[in-house]
Order: sequence, then structure tokens, then C-alpha cells
Amino acid sequence: MQSRRLIFDKKSKFDTAFEGESVENLYLCRQINRDLQMKEVSVLVGAGSIGQAIIRRVSAGKHVVLADYSEENAKRTAKTLEDAGFECSTIRCDLGNKEDILALVAFATSKGEVKFLVNAAGVSPSQAPVEEILRVDLYGTSVLLEEFGKVIAEGGSGVIISSQSGHRLPALPQEQNDALAMSPVEELMRLPFIKEINDTLKAYQYSKRCNVLRVAYEACRWAKRGATINSISPGIIITPLANDELHGPRAKGYLDMIAGMPARRAGTPDEVGDLAEFLMSSRGRFISGADFLIDGGCTASYWYGDLRYLKATH
Repeated sequence: MQSRRLIFDKKSKFDTAFEGESVENLYLCRQINRDLQMKEVSVLVGAGSIGQAIIRRVSAGKHVVLADYSEENAKRTAKTLEDAGFECSTIRCDLGNKEDILALVAFATSKGEVKFLVNAAGVSPSQAPVEEILRVDLYGTSVLLEEFGKVIAEGGSGVIISSQSGHRLPALPQEQNDALAMSPVEELMRLPFIKEINDTLKAYQYSKRCNVLRVAYEACRWAKRGATINSISPGIIITPLANDELHGPRAKGYLDMIAGMPARRAGTPDEVGDLAEFLMSSRGRFISGADFLIDGGCTASYWYGDLRYLKATH
């Protein structure tokens, strides 16, 4: 049996060489080892329709890490993506739990360099109480941005899925903007104006406003690693959950909102995916720290058009 030795150098963790092998075989071994070491990773948190639409567009040839509160959901998504030619692994992750986020970072970096991060996880006002919305959507997203900002690869990019709901919150005092953007993550939940929130819609709106501000703050830190980070604020996008709402007891409210927006229709996950693909591609390298509304003009109509009546309740 041929003896093996491990050769360590500054360029790679290890290079397996075989004494007596031909130059051609040695070169092939080194090339395979180099390819394994240089594997790029795309991380998707929240394996729903919007996240899948984005990750499919940016992850050809990359290892896809799927993180979801429900590992069964992550595994179903992995099967769908694997049947389409993607290489995947899954991990359970509660976005509102810092230890879960740290475990996700460790898991993702064990697969290779993290090139892309997409966060499409979160809870809505109709799904959870105030404390849970703030824990997941406000605190958890902020932790995620901070921790992946420490490991994102040069030339990498991230997209945080926020919501048009954050744009329905009136302008905040500058000191509140600064606090949401720049406070240490462990202090966010203790901010006085956050502790005063007792309404699920307000909790959601403040969380999504915080997402946008936090992205702007983190863009300055991600830039030091040569990476970009942006947020996207979708309006009514047809997903399984939205489709249930459109056929449920609150259908009329949604349909009236759609009728009152300039586009006169709901959006699709693919449209959000197209926008995210641009932001994460080489064409989007001059864009970082920004938020993009993709809502069919719903926010414009909310403030200045036919949907102004919603201000009384939204």
C-alpha cells in the first residue's frame, strides 16, 4: 500500500499526495481537493415559496443549506431542489434563537465559503403574539445579519425579505431610527419604545422597519469583507399562505386592497426572485444597504391613492 502524507500550506487546509504517483494523477488529486475546499455555499433561512424562488436563481453549482423552523419543511424543499439538480443539506433553525443561528453559521461554514444569504423566515401579525413577532422578526433577523456578516465570503451578497408593512409606519424620530439600526442586538428588545408595543400589527411594522434600518447599518460592516446586503419589501405575493387568505374569511379585505393598488393584481414569488437575483449578481454590486418595495404600487396607494382609507386600521 502506498504511503500518504498530509502537506499543509497557506493556500489550503490540506493536500493529499501519494508517493510514487504519476504527475498527472497527483495533479488530479490536488484539483479535486481544491474544488472541495472552494465549494461555495448559499444559505436559505425560511424554505417557503419566495425563498425557493430566490435560491434557485443564484445557487447553480453551489451547496445549498436550507434552514427552517420545521426541519420536515426544509427536507421537503431539499427533495424538490435535489430533483432539479441542486446539492442540499438541511438544519432546523428557530430564527428567534441566537444559539440556533450560531449553529447554522457553523453548519454552513463547514460546507464551504458562504457566498449568499437569503432570509425569508418570519412570523406575521395573524400568526403570533407581540413577543414572538419581536423575538423572531426584529431580534432574530438582526442577529442573523450580524453573525453572517462575520463569515460572508468576498464578493458575497445577502437579501433580507422584509415587508411593505414596514413602509406603513410613519416616519420615526431620528433617535429611534438610530436605536433600531445601531443598538447592540441584545439591547433591541429592551428599547423603551419597543417595550411599549402591545399590538401585533405594530410589532410587525416596527420589526420590518428595523430590518431595513439594520440592513443599512450592516452594509457598512459587510463591505469590509467585500460583500453586499440589501432588503426587499414585498406586498401581496401569492404563496400557499396568501392563497389561503384569499379564499378565507378575510378574503374581501385582500381583494379590495388588490383592486385599489395600481397593478390591480397580486405578485408572484418569481417576480421577487428576479429582483433578488439582480441584487445578488455582478450587476448589483453597486447596490448595498438599500430596501426595495415590490408591491404593485400598494404602498403608494396607501399613502396617496385609493387605499388611504386603510390608514384607520393599518
